[in-house]
Amino acid sequence: MTIVLLWLLAAFLIALGFAGLILPAVPGIPLVFAGLVLLAWAEGFAYVGWATLTLLGVLALLSYGIDFLAAALGAKKFGASPRAVTGAALGALIGLFFGLPGIVLGPFVGAVIGEFSRLASAKAAARAGVGATLGLLFGALLKIALAFTMVGVFVLDRLL
Repeated sequence: MTIVLLWLLAAFLIALGFAGLILPAVPGIPLVFAGLVLLAWAEGFAYVGWATLTLLGVLALLSYGIDFLAAALGAKKFGASPRAVTGAALGALIGLFFGLPGIVLGPFVGAVIGEFSRLASAKAAARAGVGATLGLLFGALLKIALAFTMVGVFVLDRLL
């Protein structure tokens, strides 16, 4: 009975984690990782050991930098200045405190402000903002792929 409850709780954490990849207030990747650790624990670490869990933990830690780097690199790809790239990264960080609108608009606004701070044209500033926003979208897709990779690694280790 206890094992069934642990499996159910693990499944809930993983599902909530996948929802958190889209919902801003829910820490997606850490919840997926917690669910996978709970699954391994439910089976006494007989099938999935500490080596795999350490790898999954490293992947989970990598996810923290994805949002900031993706927004900054997206802005840079669209020809933004270093100030706009820094602004996009800061906007992504500050935007976390303002829910979904902040997460979506933060990198855009940060890149635009950064580009304007070097007296760029409105067109260049808007292009930097669009690049930051597209970078953020790419980052979100990358985190979704990372979560599926984590589950896939766990399942492969469990079955093999």
